[in-house]
Amino acid sequence: MDPHRIIRRALVTEKGTALKEQNKYVFEVDRRANKVQIKRAIEVLFGVTVTAVHALNVAGKQKRVGRFSGRTNDWKKAIATLKEGQTIEFFEGS
Repeated sequence: MDPHRIIRRALVTEKGTALKEQNKYVFEVDRRANKVQIKRAIEVLFGVTVTAVHALNVAGKQKRVGRFSGRTNDWKKAIATLKEGQTIEFFEGS
């Protein structure tokens, strides 16, 4: 699977920003990707060494607009821990 298809987008949230201090970065990833594929994709795209990946499935939520009810999609989140001293420049500007 192509690394650009595995890593959908970087998640810049309050919790993700706090995790940067522990050298951890948060991404939205393809739901079919496993930890090994996620690790390889991050290493290829950003040129860093990943020591650990935690992947979790996030359930979609019920949403309502007026009388119409719907549901957001389920998605997968990955938290990648980098080797000590390495950073991802994409996150440093935010």
